[in-house]
Amino acid sequence: MLLPYNALVTIAGSQRLAECATVYDDPPRAVGSRLFSRDTTFRTDRKHPSLSAFTLVELLVVITIIAILIALLLPAVQAAREAARRTQCSNNLKQIGLALHNYHTAIERFPSGYLSTVGSGGPADDKGPGWGWAALLLPYLELDNVHDQIQFGKDIADPANAIVRTTIIPGFLCPSDGGDKTFTVAGSNPVDMAHSNYVGVFGNPEITPDPGFLLPASTNPERNLAHRGMFYRNSAVRIADVTDGTSNTIFVGERSSNLAYATWTGSVTGDSVPPKDPNPYGYPSEGAPVLILGHTGDARDNPAHTPNSEVNHVDDFWSRHPTGANFLLVDGSVRQINDTIDPQVWWALGTKAGDEVFDASKFSGD
Repeated sequence: MLLPYNALVTIAGSQRLAECATVYDDPPRAVGSRLFSRDTTFRTDRKHPSLSAFTLVELLVVITIIAILIALLLPAVQAAREAARRTQCSNNLKQIGLALHNYHTAIERFPSGYLSTVGSGGPADDKGPGWGWAALLLPYLELDNVHDQIQFGKDIADPANAIVRTTIIPGFLCPSDGGDKTFTVAGSNPVDMAHSNYVGVFGNPEITPDPGFLLPASTNPERNLAHRGMFYRNSAVRIADVTDGTSNTIFVGERSSNLAYATWTGSVTGDSVPPKDPNPYGYPSEGAPVLILGHTGDARDNPAHTPNSEVNHVDDFWSRHPTGANFLLVDGSVRQINDTIDPQVWWALGTKAGDEVFDASKFSGD
């Protein structure tokens, strides 16, 4: 016999009442087909964990804090990296200084600024081959393999020297300078050259008109012995010639590529060094000896061409280090010479026998 639907609901409700009686202190009441108690509480055996997340404001605060920390740390990281690069640059110059003194011990003089015959066209009429002090120094830097590839009897630009003249030597590169490792020298005989950041000190006067100090000092007083530095064409300077003192005479200094490209190879016969671009002071191009040499200028320069001066030309000194440039002194030490050095001290440092008197503490410009 089939039971009516209401009867089935009543039976099911009675069973539910019995189950609920064991759970609730106050037994539930059946109202129609639904079950209620005065304090109905629903339970479930499935427990849902509570979920939490960052609000948008909290997320923005975290991002801001991270950005501030990065802004505070980044300059410190950059400063540490530059300090390491400056140290490496200083070490490069110390190795060059050691090699120069070993050369002097073996040959009884320092290497020439560069080697060249002179034509009949005047004191600047170089006929080559042009190999410079750094090329002559290679065996003393444990670079015999590079030295042995050079055909010194032929010009730097000769096709026979095409491979060796583009050989990149890390010890001649300052790590702070991001310039190209090779460049094309300008002039009538453009050829590719390996880059270097270190040039020899010529002295006070301009290099291009008379790179070998051939003009008579009687009519050109800036060309007398008192204004000469350690390197010039066919020079043969000995330590005994440095009467100003080896700790008071600069030997080799920095020139970064944002001023002009230099090379370790030498003076490329017939070529030139164009002025940097832009050229607000209307400087002319300089001769090829500037590829391997630099000068300090003298009292005729106003303002003075001290390291990193905004008026510096392509035959001056420049570095990408903050506040100054590294220089090798004849005694083998390396000093940073600041941008703010006293011009009188700067000019005196550029000569080997000028008999100047100055306070060495003013190297830094303080």
